[in-house]
Amino acid sequence: MRMYLLALNPTDSVTEGFLPAAARLGLDVTLLTDQPDAHRSVYPEIEILECDVRDFRAVVTRISTHHRPDGVFTNSDHLQTQAALAADYFGLSGKDWWVTLRTKDKAEMRRHLTSVGADTVWSTEVSDLAGLAASDVPYPCVVKPREGVASEDVVLVDGPEELVARCTEIRSRRPGAALVVEEYLPGELYTLETLGDGHIRHVLGGFHTRVSPPPYFIEEGLTFVAAHPKPVVDQVLAQLDALGVGFGACHTEFVVHEGRARIIEVNYRAIGDQCDLLLARLLEIPLFEHILRTHLGERLPADLGARRDGVARLEYPCAESAGTLIAAPAASELTADGVRLTYRPLRSVGERHDVYRTNRDFLGVLRAMGTDQEAVDKAVAEFLAGQRWEIQR
Repeated sequence: MRMYLLALNPTDSVTEGFLPAAARLGLDVTLLTDQPDAHRSVYPEIEILECDVRDFRAVVTRISTHHRPDGVFTNSDHLQTQAALAADYFGLSGKDWWVTLRTKDKAEMRRHLTSVGADTVWSTEVSDLAGLAASDVPYPCVVKPREGVASEDVVLVDGPEELVARCTEIRSRRPGAALVVEEYLPGELYTLETLGDGHIRHVLGGFHTRVSPPPYFIEEGLTFVAAHPKPVVDQVLAQLDALGVGFGACHTEFVVHEGRARIIEVNYRAIGDQCDLLLARLLEIPLFEHILRTHLGERLPADLGARRDGVARLEYPCAESAGTLIAAPAASELTADGVRLTYRPLRSVGERHDVYRTNRDFLGVLRAMGTDQEAVDKAVAEFLAGQRWEIQR
């Protein structure tokens, strides 16, 4: 069977997750990308074709002039609608393109949730900055790119002058990018990870996310939550149902305040930043195979057989200043007091970077798994205390 995989940048999810899963399923994979050289250096054994993957018409043409597809899949935030349209064109299983569009477009997501009575959040797209500053914006508010990812250029704003300044600053980095201003939703930040086939939906658990102090929202660490309170899960699932989300993997970020759960954003794909790799190991399920199977038209089992006694935590050492990384720990795997630790560097020694106020500031990722939260937290603290990351300005 032939699976077409759409991708932009090479990712750990593809390298350690989806490609090995595809091999175990016996699939012939063809990777479509607009960066073929970058992918060939990472995936030399995979057939890679150059394609303007942001254009669904180019994707359809590239596939139709190659081999007949049995599945079209992507785990990229930016390519969900293109993959959905291509799968629909060839009569294959996939997500509904209008759902991928309304979840990717943060302004449209707010409008839709309001129109069906699922939730109402004050939100507007930025057009005239002067008019926006004079309008009835609720402060504090949040400015974000309408179709952004990874908290990049997401910032908390306290007043009209700062709002204009922040929007101007973001547009200087993103010429022509559409921006959204919406009310700030207070509360603790969590995620809900789901997997469905259009008939059945499994809740895999979620994470409690620790973010940096305002005005930015950098995800510094996550702690696994095996089961959120049922009223919270029910509220989030009701909002996902209102959006039409139910096929394949979905990573939903939400806040809980005084018992009320409100969606921050919906990423209609598997969670990234190596959390998906941790989930597969922690739950002891073939997560990536399940995801690919749904895109081949197969039904999910009624019971995934997931292990439910595990605890886990991820930490992301971050660069706090621009400069060249001159010292950092190497990749490592070890077990300490029953806790399995996996560290992977995300930047190479010798690389120079600016500060982005997003996950692009991550220097590495530490995954820790065990069956006792106190032991996991202790092992994480001891590991991080024994490492050194040095940046030369």
